[in-house]
Amino acid sequence: MRRIITLLIINVFFGCSDDSGSYQIIDEPISVDLENVPYPKLSDYNFFTGDLKSLTPHEDLLLYKPNSELFTDYAKKTRYIWIPQNSKANFVSENSPLNLPVGSVLIKLFYYDESQISSGKKIIETRLMIRKNEGWIFATYKWNEQQTEAYIDMNASTVPLIITHNSETIALDYAIPSEFQCFTCHSIDEEIVPIGIKPIHLNNVLNYPDGNFNQLNRWIQKGKLENNLPSNISSVVDYSDTSKTLEERTRAYFDIQCAHCHQTGGNALYASLQLSYHLTAIPQNIGICNTPSIPIPEISQGRIVSPQNPEGSTLHYMMNTNNSFFKMPRIGRTVVHKEGVQLVEDWINSLEECN
Repeated sequence: MRRIITLLIINVFFGCSDDSGSYQIIDEPISVDLENVPYPKLSDYNFFTGDLKSLTPHEDLLLYKPNSELFTDYAKKTRYIWIPQNSKANFVSENSPLNLPVGSVLIKLFYYDESQISSGKKIIETRLMIRKNEGWIFATYKWNEQQTEAYIDMNASTVPLIITHNSETIALDYAIPSEFQCFTCHSIDEEIVPIGIKPIHLNNVLNYPDGNFNQLNRWIQKGKLENNLPSNISSVVDYSDTSKTLEERTRAYFDIQCAHCHQTGGNALYASLQLSYHLTAIPQNIGICNTPSIPIPEISQGRIVSPQNPEGSTLHYMMNTNNSFFKMPRIGRTVVHKEGVQLVEDWINSLEECN
């Protein structure tokens, strides 16, 4: 249903008058013409109402958030989904993305707010994934300096920034990915797939404008998901939640940061690592005591994960370096995620030694 706002105005440029002399201003419906997307500008979709930089979502958008979030140079993120009217997503399995109908759009905003960046809020990019009849496509929109519009840009580019994190000033060149780089992380067996809409990531409570709801139940309530879910869906924890165990938090971290590539059919099945949450309960899948297939000069006779020895663990090294040949993940960060490195270091130190 379109949102209708009634305003009493004197000078009118658009709208419809009723007998009382007031005018109705009607929000434009969301526009996703599969024959013509991606559009040249973000505003062409009508995903946001009013002043674009205010990012006021259209009422037909549904907010969502994975319980553990992918790290992208300390940028903040807001996510929405649009599903066409009279269409619903379907459950596949708790570890597989929800199957979204043709015409659906995933919307992901990347920005820094006043607490992170000295010059005030800055929106960097908006990434879309659009499901056409032939499959998913990417559309990345880079915001202009005036923060009035975002224009499609499928070529890799950088935005120089100075941010503040935990009272530390960090200079970085924020990297907006190319279409090929998007494909690298979002493909299984050469097919483009979403990442953050697996039920194990959404089976948690989210704060919506009208209250707190389990996300999967909210999708059902809004008519966006078939009401046929199993009763025992697992839930990935928030890896920053220190009330949870180190093992749970670390497995959640690897699932959201790494599993999209490190899984069967992914683009980086390095040393047979299987980093999806449901598989990392098996020590070998997560690299514990495994011999690395890529030698690192700084580590002699190391293991992928060497218990109680982070300095002898190639996984720890790759997370803690910006060397473009060795760093992990290869795409999506230009600075080290210090909190993630500390989490993995604490976890390594908690493990029992290899036999």
